[in-house]
Amino acid sequence: MTLYAVEAIDDAIKATRAFLWPFDRGRWLRLAVVIFFVGGTGGFAPFQFTGSAPTGPGPGSEAPLPSGAPSPEFAAPGGVELLVIAVIFALIASILLGFLFVGSVMEFVFVESLRREAVSIRSYWRDRWRLGARLFGFRLLFGLLTLAVIVAILAAILWPLLVGDGGFALGLVFLAIPVFVVVGIVSGLVGGFTTNFVVPIMLLEDRALLASWRRFWPTLTGQWKQYLAYAVVSFILQIAAGILASIATVLGALVAAIPLGIVGLVGVALLSVAEIVGWILIAVAALIFLLAIFVLGLLVAVPVQTYLRYYALFVLGDTEGDFDLIAERREAVRE
Repeated sequence: MTLYAVEAIDDAIKATRAFLWPFDRGRWLRLAVVIFFVGGTGGFAPFQFTGSAPTGPGPGSEAPLPSGAPSPEFAAPGGVELLVIAVIFALIASILLGFLFVGSVMEFVFVESLRREAVSIRSYWRDRWRLGARLFGFRLLFGLLTLAVIVAILAAILWPLLVGDGGFALGLVFLAIPVFVVVGIVSGLVGGFTTNFVVPIMLLEDRALLASWRRFWPTLTGQWKQYLAYAVVSFILQIAAGILASIATVLGALVAAIPLGIVGLVGVALLSVAEIVGWILIAVAALIFLLAIFVLGLLVAVPVQTYLRYYALFVLGDTEGDFDLIAERREAVRE
């Protein structure tokens, strides 16, 4: 049996080369803007617990309060403080939701760019923002559902410990590990298949997201071996591409660090003579270096993300001809 996921490896390389070369600065910069929103990642910070303080006074500790002295009182945050906290949380949530919405629309801008082999953010945004809004709603609800499942599992494990009845068992933690793994795999597959396969169908047939999933489902279940191979090969390709991108970024950072490092050293030397000028030179060198790394990382991501998206489009078109968005490029590559 021919595995489309294996055949598409070289085809996606050829298509990426034809799309990005010869080098066009405007195209690369526009794609870098798209990929900035499309390729964003996030994570959860672990909770930190602190132990109880010793009851007795230790070296350097404050003397105990005299008998009968009133214990110190800690004022609860008032209305103004709570309002400030609420505003901060609302601002952070608005930024995250705005980023998620823009990233959802940019998914269609990205696929449309590969489909037409021309990048026009404004035009594609105007035509596809409604589809992007549907993707945004799906991602938000699916993310909340996944988070709810994780919280429910954690609550079931930690509930005996929280209520203090002594029923907490360490074995439940180890039992929950494979459950978390399964939840992570299912969540990743649903999210990845939605982005790589359902989004192109939405764009091609101007369908809603759930209707596009129903349209894609017979192909997925009918050729599940092909998509299983895609999931495995794509995972390996992403790791390999990430390593190559990291190496390229580090090499670029070393090149940028040489002249900017010299500027920083000049600033350090001037600290004893003209302190303000020295600090300005150090700050400018550091800011330019960080900006250079940021831009370099985006430019390196352009061919990587373009290749991975082309790779998915080749597999989608091979499994179902009606879903082929890049028929002309496919024919040119395979001649």
